[in-house]
Amino acid sequence: MFRFRTASPRTARRTAAALVAALAVGGLSLPAAAAPTDGSEASQSSPHDKLGNHDRSLIAQYKRQYLARSVPAGARKAVPDFVTLMLAVKDGRTEEAEKALTELGAQVTRTDPGIGYIKANVPFADVDKVVALDDVLRVDVDELLKLEDTRVDSGRTDVAARAAAAKEAGNHPAAPSGATPDDNPYMPTNETGSVDFKKKNPTYDGRGVTIGIMDTGVDPTHPALATTTTGERKLVDTVTGTDPNNFIDLLFDSTWYLLSSTKVSGPTFTDPGGRATWTAPADSDLRIGVKSATLPNGSKVPDLGVLYRPSDGAVWVDTNGNHDFTDEELLRPFTENHQIAYLSTSSQRVPFTIQAKKVGSSNFAVNLNLINEAHGTHVAGITAARGLLDGAMNGQAPGAKLVSMRACHALGCSSAALTDGMVDLTTKYGVDVVNLSIGSSPALNDGRSAMALLYNRLIDTTGVQIVIAAGNSGTGTNTIGDPALADKAVAVGASVSKATWWADYGSEAGFDKGIFPFSSLGPREDGGFAPGITAPGAAISSTPGWLVSAPVAETGYTLPDGYTMMQGTSMAAPQATGAAALLLSAAKQNGIDVTPAELRRAVYSTADYNDTVEAIAQGRGQFDVPAAWKYLTKAGKEIAKGVARADDVTVSAPVCTVLSGQLATPNTGSGLFNSCAPGSGGQKVGESRTYEVTLTRTSGRDDARPYKLVLQGNDGTFTAPEFVALEKNVPTVVQVTAAPATQGTHSAVLTIDDPSTLAVEQSAYLAVEAAAPMTPGTTWSAEGTVSRNETVRYTVAVPAGTKSLTVNLSGLADDSQTRWWAFNPEGVSGESSAAGTIYCYPNYYDGYGCNPLTRTYNSPKPGVWEFVVEARRTTPELRNPFHLEASIAQ
Repeated sequence: MFRFRTASPRTARRTAAALVAALAVGGLSLPAAAAPTDGSEASQSSPHDKLGNHDRSLIAQYKRQYLARSVPAGARKAVPDFVTLMLAVKDGRTEEAEKALTELGAQVTRTDPGIGYIKANVPFADVDKVVALDDVLRVDVDELLKLEDTRVDSGRTDVAARAAAAKEAGNHPAAPSGATPDDNPYMPTNETGSVDFKKKNPTYDGRGVTIGIMDTGVDPTHPALATTTTGERKLVDTVTGTDPNNFIDLLFDSTWYLLSSTKVSGPTFTDPGGRATWTAPADSDLRIGVKSATLPNGSKVPDLGVLYRPSDGAVWVDTNGNHDFTDEELLRPFTENHQIAYLSTSSQRVPFTIQAKKVGSSNFAVNLNLINEAHGTHVAGITAARGLLDGAMNGQAPGAKLVSMRACHALGCSSAALTDGMVDLTTKYGVDVVNLSIGSSPALNDGRSAMALLYNRLIDTTGVQIVIAAGNSGTGTNTIGDPALADKAVAVGASVSKATWWADYGSEAGFDKGIFPFSSLGPREDGGFAPGITAPGAAISSTPGWLVSAPVAETGYTLPDGYTMMQGTSMAAPQATGAAALLLSAAKQNGIDVTPAELRRAVYSTADYNDTVEAIAQGRGQFDVPAAWKYLTKAGKEIAKGVARADDVTVSAPVCTVLSGQLATPNTGSGLFNSCAPGSGGQKVGESRTYEVTLTRTSGRDDARPYKLVLQGNDGTFTAPEFVALEKNVPTVVQVTAAPATQGTHSAVLTIDDPSTLAVEQSAYLAVEAAAPMTPGTTWSAEGTVSRNETVRYTVAVPAGTKSLTVNLSGLADDSQTRWWAFNPEGVSGESSAAGTIYCYPNYYDGYGCNPLTRTYNSPKPGVWEFVVEARRTTPELRNPFHLEASIAQ
């Protein structure tokens, strides 16, 4: 991210390489730039900007930090003068684009012609020149994406006391144990139908399939991740996608050791930094790196030495701190001999694996793949663990193998690592499906980032399906995260059952199956279809044994080392990934060739739609393994007989949002979405409006084909024809009428189905927000009840020129833990702090630093605001009355 001073292109390239070679990794805490909060993001935008406002704001902040010579907290140097860019370029033009970048003075650090990907370090002054290159389609700026903590009681210090109180009360669930069957609510794989599927088909358990885990790394020593159901090694490789050529990784990922450019020779030598005298093998071509290491509990390993022999890639690590490498094991990458070494202090012992790479033209770096976050191991357990808690409890695909690609650490994930790592994972490691439970929440979430474009290309070129968490931004319309926005990725929202609320949380819910309040909603900014499906979003699963276990206090039980309860779409995505592995395993054993497109059709066409959940929260519904396998079995037989596959159908529909002018085709997308305020293109309550939705069949026969149109999840707002005839490549307009009878967001799924095929050819979101207009001097109000673990949403239209928006909550029952939180017109949180969204409940630790009864939003963005009212899992009453009111001042 950052820039070096440049006098000429040659100087720029030399300086960038020198920085990578010379800097020691520090504990830099560099905050990512925030988007403008004054409405300027929308006004300065262009639908043809390949970079985008979020990335431009990042670059502007980095440049300000450089000009101020600022040293952010924990940094060892001031912010330098270049930015790392990831570029998606035109097909077949990678070589030409690389040449043009080099001529501009950029330092190209990676090219992947197969998917049109280039990564380069670019001086600030040359960014616009790079973006303007004709061969460049889209550009992302490398940034540090903060990991969301998916532990329920994160940051709380009273967990033990609350757990003891719950246990004393006696009304709490039983703890999971080795006696827990595979069909259980603690890790509810049964809710996708997979437990019965595996019972009926014991070999369809993931065997023959390898799952890629792009995350914080997988514990290579966890017993539940040791072997498959056939006795093979489960973790076949563990590597890192971070790269010291990326400035963000250089500064934030402390597991990289940059080695001396000066050669050292054994049997003894003093390291180039003059720290100590070392004993080493009697070789003359050795490189050394020395710095302290920090274990996950904060304990230090001072002056840790790493020795590398470039001639054969041998690595030695001075794990015992005696400055002698000759008593250490010679280490190789995990894939060669599955070696695991350990770093130890008096208070902690942590395993690591190693890998090495060249940095620049002649320097080297060694990575100690040391895991300091539990997230990746938890995700891996959900996909494929076998014998959790030493019993019968499994992940989705216990027969599958795993490859761990670590792109993240305790400080976060670099977007460059998420791009590089995904390219490597899908092209070099033989995986069949990949799970990614990490992302960001951009305001303009239309699926046009370079990362999303590259992920789409990877899926097509490698035949590897990527499954991505939809995001945990909350129950606001259009909060879906990136890169789950990629058209060909499977974006997964988080469902939850009454049984899991009780087993994992000790909380009673008033419904059988629902959606978590944190699960991000669609549609995309362009009306695009995300999330695509749902899967269970909470689980007790494997975590590294050297990290603290974390059950939910209100359950009253503890968990043994190596197990934690986590929640999030981060947990839903691996449920879907593991379920997909079951389908791929079954298909391989039956000689059925399943492409990513056919896998998606099987999952999407058979998903179990929940009529009690709104459309934009669940997409097509819950992953249903037996139904998807039935589809694939029939599809395989039809293909073998030469029966044509389903045709492709595209959707083009009107879009009106505060950012829709920035879409690739302004105000037009792949689904109907109107979130504009009344008077600015939006709909009023009770107003009927007809929209033209254009359908185009792009494959198959030339003659017209009849398609059935069905509205799923419609609350009566939408009407559409029941049938339409589609000729090949002939755009056909369908009239869709929306008449919202009440305030709020109304949505449905429009399915476009050729009854003669197995597949549902296409699905599109229909979503309109009918907001109550606000005027100065008047008060908007709403009242009702919200059930525990559920939400109610309201929409108001804030006019331009408003100086403040004030919201008040009242009418609560005694001890009620009911809150509201606000989303602004761009689909992102309107709250000013984390406390405002996570812990801001009345009767719950005094709001945890936030006022739970009244808040004012100064200079609110004009447009439709959403207020989400939610009753916490610990609120005493199942149904909670409330009164919400709002007013504005101009």
